[in-house]
Amino acid sequence: MIDGAIAIFPYLKNPNVQKFLGSLLVIFILWLSKWILIKLAESNIKDAKALFSTKKTIGYLIVVVGLMVIGRIWFKAFDSFATYLGLLSAGIAIALRDMLVNMVGWIFIIWRKPFVIGNRIQIGQHSGDVIDIRLFQFSILEIGNWVKADQSTGRIIHVPNGQVFLSPLCNYDQGFQYIWNEIPVLITFESDWQEAKLILQEIVDKLPIADNKTAEAEIIASAKKYLIFYKKISPTVYTSVEDSGVLLTIRYLTEIRKRRGSSEQIWEMILTRFAEHPEIDLAYPTYRRV
Repeated sequence: MIDGAIAIFPYLKNPNVQKFLGSLLVIFILWLSKWILIKLAESNIKDAKALFSTKKTIGYLIVVVGLMVIGRIWFKAFDSFATYLGLLSAGIAIALRDMLVNMVGWIFIIWRKPFVIGNRIQIGQHSGDVIDIRLFQFSILEIGNWVKADQSTGRIIHVPNGQVFLSPLCNYDQGFQYIWNEIPVLITFESDWQEAKLILQEIVDKLPIADNKTAEAEIIASAKKYLIFYKKISPTVYTSVEDSGVLLTIRYLTEIRKRRGSSEQIWEMILTRFAEHPEIDLAYPTYRRV
């Protein structure tokens, strides 16, 4: 039959024509295969996101296989199975680059342990507690965002593992189990700022915010692995001047998940103590006409 076709169409003897027709046949078979696979996916996958990802993956694979098969038709170099297999692997790696990067990210997370389940981290613009680590992504329970404190929003964020190579990663728990927190207290220029500073210092000294001995032990332990060095870890009150008054900033160590609770406790003590001293007034933006 083929000989008869060649007799009728002598130009079919041309190797380039044969390659061209072979390429068209491959394209048709691959198109038909893609159509069948997509129809099967639409029949069995109900989740819209999963269906979208499946369709994308099918499309990538069809393109890669098509390039490899057509390349083998046109170039003799593809006659070598090893070369063909290598190029096929390279094509798959390009088509599935993001998936492979996420797999390498998973290996990095498991091996180097930049964080583990239960750690509080920030990666890029997202912060939260790690609640799951999987092959392609890890999940965090979000904190912050519209909640004006380090407390949960209730949302779960799924982050591709490859982001550990692309975005800065902050680990609240690794190395040192405490964080520094600051509370700015602005009082008027007419207030007795020295008395106010003494009151604030008394408040933070009396509250059991952090165990200094435990913190010192952790700093010593962390210094063996990281360059963490603090000369002073006891609570301090700093003085500065702002446009609207004297700013007294409380700086203290607190446990990672107790920042909001400690801030509330300190502010309640401040309001109670300042109410006992009429010579101390909290400042706020004001306008004066002379």
